[in-house]
Amino acid sequence: MTGRFDRFTKNIAPRLSALRLSGAAPRAALARMSPEDRAVGVAVAGVMAGAIGLSIFNPLTGGTASAETPAQAAAAASREDAGAGRSVHAKAERPARASAAKSARSVDAQTVIKLAKSQIGEGPNRDGSTKYADWYASTPHAAVTARRDGGSVNDYRGAEWCDMFVSWLSAKTGVKNMGWDAYTVSHANWFKDEGKWGQKARPGSVVFFDWQNGSSGGIDGIDHVGLVVKDNGNGTITTVEGNTGNSVQEKIRDKSEVVGYGYPDYAKS
Repeated sequence: MTGRFDRFTKNIAPRLSALRLSGAAPRAALARMSPEDRAVGVAVAGVMAGAIGLSIFNPLTGGTASAETPAQAAAAASREDAGAGRSVHAKAERPARASAAKSARSVDAQTVIKLAKSQIGEGPNRDGSTKYADWYASTPHAAVTARRDGGSVNDYRGAEWCDMFVSWLSAKTGVKNMGWDAYTVSHANWFKDEGKWGQKARPGSVVFFDWQNGSSGGIDGIDHVGLVVKDNGNGTITTVEGNTGNSVQEKIRDKSEVVGYGYPDYAKS
């Protein structure tokens, strides 16, 4: 299970150096945007302003509101910095967040774990897509990440969906700083850039795997992602993962397969 997009593979590598926030003022950033980029910025702005119900998708639910505007978030996805060397999902793609009912609220880890467990057994629809991929593709933010990775929004419906499952959990619960993406490497980099990355398994942490190199590998080799249920205390963890055997499953994983963990801001239980 890869977490990379089947249809995006040929285009991802050349684009991984593309995303770095330039720090330009919003008006200057807009002036450099293509008509398509401006349209996406307007769409995202409309969503965050309430033109489309935020509770439908509630993408990146962080703590305090970001200084970036939605237009800047869209603009950032189209700018390149050759020195960056990798995809950066942190501040470059985080839209300003409105104070909606389900946005950035205190949620404990067990709430997210309970929702994840309720999905065990869920798999593809008859057309091969999943409700998690369909949800992700329905968000205006899918246009930002699709453009970043060199594909189209509809490609998400036929793509590997482990990270879209994690993103769906984030959106449905509204937990702070769980992040959202459909590409595991970018999601892991987001956690690292936010200072929410580490090597300790905690209930509710987002766990990233590298099947080839395991814990000796780096973020760029991440293949798969899931949610930690618990540390079993014997070198293994219990997880819930999407796109495992083409369904949502609870698994026992060896810690030697883990690259690292991302830590959402959970309320203390």
